[in-house]
Amino acid sequence: MNQFVARANIDHYLGLLDRELLPQNRGTITKLLIAEEDKLGHDIEQLEFAENRATNGRRRLNHIRNLFESFAPDTPEREQAGRLLVNLENLQMLLDDFCHRLRAQITSRGL
Repeated sequence: MNQFVARANIDHYLGLLDRELLPQNRGTITKLLIAEEDKLGHDIEQLEFAENRATNGRRRLNHIRNLFESFAPDTPEREQAGRLLVNLENLQMLLDDFCHRLRAQITSRGL
């Protein structure tokens, strides 16, 4: 049951981080996300869950990159897309780091 709650919370926090947030709010949600990730058991099933989220994150990031390029320079829309792009790049780094940590822990345990 705890893994279900942790996964639901991770999905919730990822959804919040997809939005434009104040820096202090982004920092708080990021800390909560990391805490939930750390609650998950470190086994193959959790790694698959994390890698699925990272793959979906890369798709979102590529979509926003394409949108960013479609806006004319020096427009409010391009500026907003640029901020979202930076946020998603940072979020993707968190997701990839989580996958890396899980892989390392699983490898060190010989699973």
